This record gives sequence, structure tokens and C-alpha cells, in this order.
Amino acid sequence: MSNVSAKKTLLFNGFIMNVVGHVSAGLWRHPDDRASEYTSLGYWTHIARVLDDAGFDAMFIADALGQIDVYQGKPDAALRTAAQSPVNDPLLLVSAMAAVTTQLGFGITVSTTYEHPYLLARKFTTLDHLTKGRVAWNIVTSVLESAARNLGLERQMDHDERYERAQEFLEVTYKLWEGSWEEDAVRRDKQARVYTDPAKVHPIRHKGRWFSVPDAHLSEPSPQRTPVLFQAGTSDRGRQFAAQNAEVVFLGGTTAQSIRNNIDRIRAAAREEGRADEAIRFITAVSVVVDETDEKAHAKFQDYLSYTSQEAALALFSAWTGVDWSAWPLDAPLQYIETNAGRSALAGLTRIDAERVWTVGDISDYIGIGGIHPTLVGSAQTVADALEKLADESGIDGFNLAYAISPGSFEDFARWVAPELQARGRMRRPDGRALTLRERLQGEGQRRLRADHPGLRFSDLRAHRYPESEA
Repeated sequence: MSNVSAKKTLLFNGFIMNVVGHVSAGLWRHPDDRASEYTSLGYWTHIARVLDDAGFDAMFIADALGQIDVYQGKPDAALRTAAQSPVNDPLLLVSAMAAVTTQLGFGITVSTTYEHPYLLARKFTTLDHLTKGRVAWNIVTSVLESAARNLGLERQMDHDERYERAQEFLEVTYKLWEGSWEEDAVRRDKQARVYTDPAKVHPIRHKGRWFSVPDAHLSEPSPQRTPVLFQAGTSDRGRQFAAQNAEVVFLGGTTAQSIRNNIDRIRAAAREEGRADEAIRFITAVSVVVDETDEKAHAKFQDYLSYTSQEAALALFSAWTGVDWSAWPLDAPLQYIETNAGRSALAGLTRIDAERVWTVGDISDYIGIGGIHPTLVGSAQTVADALEKLADESGIDGFNLAYAISPGSFEDFARWVAPELQARGRMRRPDGRALTLRERLQGEGQRRLRADHPGLRFSDLRAHRYPESEA
């Protein structure tokens, strides 16, 4: 084993969604699964404590707007099998979980296509205050046509146009978070009867293609000002968006080489934006089935497999790719089809193994546990070896841990794998330090955006192109 001091400490997030069934298709039926308790705060605070006590860096909460209705052109399969249906709001969970944890961060998925930046900026500022700087925003543009229908659009915006809108959305939030309130605007001077110095609160005067926001941010600056910015998406436009904005990029990928290729492309694009290589951290997702021995872990895995649902898997796969796979025979070869939905999922899955032609049925079985991401099975030592190998070969900085059953998969990882990784110097130990999430990712003292982040271009609105003299 190599010297522990030479090893990179990896990031670990619990990957979850405010649903019964997240990425493992049909496992809600397992007798040990408690995800049907997702409407209870106790369920969420328990998971948050498990992750916090084990040394996880954050809980990464996925979300989707709209019904899962691509498969067979209707939502019936998703509703019947609890495939990300029903789904509740992730933002409303965070305050309760923050109250029972001390170090765990919270990465919350919110779509730029169906929110408004003026309102969302206040929500994230509020949560950043209440969590003492432990909040991240996972920026998505949404892929479901059903979301467009129910949120004011006749149809889903084109893929690249969604990113153009997202970039202007970010520009507005940067102005609100970074530029609207000066650092010493809040005085809290009871003697002088002044809480805020109005001369140090500035209207942002934004007028663009999608948004018109003339006035100042509603909220005083929070510990991080701008939440940590997560992003997922490896299409050409997605990589450009990541280079301009992301601090953590969530990459799919079925092989270490495919992950490394995407990292290299995003880093190259970020350098063109004037950002250092270390400005962006990269994570991928895995599922882990672990037990005391390899034999017990594989027996557990086989037990889980017996509860998977091919119908649920195809309902999810259809939603992720924008292709109705019910129209394809199970023995039909999988092929890449250009759609207006998420493009990286199908592109990656058609390249799982260059020597093998995968069928629709193969893929539905493959994603039964862990979705489109790899599943690692074995003892703590076996799983830790596999995580280290994947990280070292791909250049990844950490992992989103998806569950097979909840909260059991998180509890098993905390019991067996976390101590093993910590002994190897690969996972942080809880240390009681009250750091912001950005400090955990970028180093103590880095509470705000790095100096090379493009968002800081809007930190002084008086020096920007929207001068105070304009009406």
C-alpha cells in the first residue's frame, strides 16, 4: 500500500431524492427498505445524522419536475413502480436536517428553466444563513417534456437554449449574491437606529433576453454569499456551462477512461475562462452493496436483485433519454438516438463495452441497482480497493453514493466502508470544525467564490456596465 500522506482525500456525498424509489428500480419493495417513509421528517433527520457521523461531506438531493411519462407515453408505469413518482420538494427538507447535524453539507437540485432568479436567490441565501454556510445548488436545466407542459411552456425548450437561459439566470444571481449588498452594508447599530446602510445596497438593473430584475437583493449576505455551485451534464454545451460556473461537476461514466476524458475537456474549457485546474472538483456516482465478507455481500446483492423491476427501470431510462423504450423489443440492440432530453446518459450507455452489443433488456437489468452508474459489491476492503482504483484511474475527486435500499445502504457504508477509507486517508473523519461547505471543498478560509471564478465579475456593480446613475 502506498504512503497514506500521498493519497488524495476523496469527497463523499449521500445521493438521494425526495421520493420512494430513486435510481434503483423496484427496491422499495424490499422488506428492509424504509424509503416509503420519505414524507416523514424523522426519516430525513436519521439519514442526515448517519451521513454526518460517518464523515460524509454532503447530502446530494436530486429532483425532477414533471411526471415520468415517456415510457408508453403515460405515467402509469412510474406511478405503479414508484420510479421517482411521487416526488416532493427537496428545498423544504434542509432546515430540519441542518438542525440535527454539524458538518454535513446539502446540495439541492433546482432547475433554471422553471424558477426565477430573484426568488431563488432569496431561498438559497436563507438556507445558507440557517445552515451556517453548508448549502450547495445543483444547477440543472430539466429534461422532461411533462415539466414544460405543466410550467407554462408549450414544449420543452431546445437543449442548448436551456443552457443559454441558465447562463443568464446565473448572471442575475451573481449580481444579487455578490454585487447587490456591500460587505459592510449591515451595521446592526441600535444606538444610531440603523440596521442597514441604504447607501451600500445597490440595485442590479439587469435587463436581458429572459429576465428583467431592476432592484436589489432582498436578503443580507450569507456566510458563502453564493452557494457552492454543483452541475451535471457532459454535452458540449453542458461542458461549457460547467467551465463558466461549476465548482463541483457530477459526471456520469461507465469506465474510468470515459470519466477522465470528460474531466480533461471541462478543465481545458475552464482554463480558457481563466480558472485554475483545482477550481473545479469532479465526482461520479456509485452504488455499494457491502457486508462483513465478500460472500455475504454477494448474497445480499442477489437478494436485492430479486426485487428489481424491469418496468421501473425502463420507465426511468425512457425519462432520462427521452426515448420510449416500450416500442423496442427487449432483444433490440441499444443505439444512440439524438433527443431534446439528457444526452450524456444514452451516449455513455451505448459505450459501456466496445466488445459487446447491449440490448434494451440488458440495459434494463443493468440499471436495476444503481441506475446507470457502477455498483460495487464486496467487503469493506474490496469496496475500498475498487473506489480507490476508480478514483486513481479516472482522476475523480469523489463520489455520490446512491442507495439500493434506504437508509440501509447508507448505514452499511457508514458501518463498514467509511472506517476502512478513513484508515487509508481516503475519507475525512468528523472533526467538529464549523466550516462552510465551500471550505470543505476548497480549503479552510475559502468561504466565498475563488478569485478566479467568473461570478466575481459582478461583485462590484458600480464598476460594472450597470452604473448607479442609470434609472
